[in-house]
Amino acid sequence: MDGAGWHTENIVDEFDNVSIIKLPAYSPELNPIEQVWQWLRQNELANKCFKDYDDIVESCSDALNSFRSDINRVKNICFRDWLNLGS
Repeated sequence: MDGAGWHTENIVDEFDNVSIIKLPAYSPELNPIEQVWQWLRQNELANKCFKDYDDIVESCSDALNSFRSDINRVKNICFRDWLNLGS
């Protein structure tokens, strides 16, 4: 859990085999999604002007689809020694 206000420990109450581990404050390197956001900003969403809300949503959807289209990119960005991503 990264400390966001909506992340509460009761989210796992109905599961017997899940434990919450709290990330240290200010540790984006431990949270792979932070690197995903960085990649999206640097490669897909930076320096763009949007016509309207629908254009923003479409651009973000296209960016996410571009990111997930390359499984090796996803693995490289999200890989952690302590995380098993499978094969």
